[in-house]
Amino acid sequence: MKIKVPVSDIMSKEIVKLNLSDSLSKAEQLFKNHKIRHIPVVSANKIVGMLSYTDLLKASFADFSDDDECVETTVFNMFSIEQVMTKDVISIPHYTTIKEAAEILNSHDFRALPVVQEEQIVGMITTTDLINYLISQFSE
Repeated sequence: MKIKVPVSDIMSKEIVKLNLSDSLSKAEQLFKNHKIRHIPVVSANKIVGMLSYTDLLKASFADFSDDDECVETTVFNMFSIEQVMTKDVISIPHYTTIKEAAEILNSHDFRALPVVQEEQIVGMITTTDLINYLISQFSE
């Protein structure tokens, strides 16, 4: 197994992002359309927060559902992205090793980390990315 592989080799580079001015309804659509669970919130491409699908559900008082039906828009209009997102986001530089990223995710009980280069978001690394990398190491 390669020991010093940077997260930039396995991170998701196509990043779905939200702005502070976006609505929670837009966030819900992005979660469902892209089948993701974490969306960085940016201002001028700098991370200012992270919104998880769980955060959205807590705000909406809804249950997990795979239905295409959206939660009542009126509930989402009661809150802003800034009120619901996590503000103290830990991000990692693009050269961080996969092992270091896994240790951060494990020690903080996170499921996703934004990856930055010169303060700009360039990717996301998730526990799924790490599992896929691990599986690839055992493939012939």
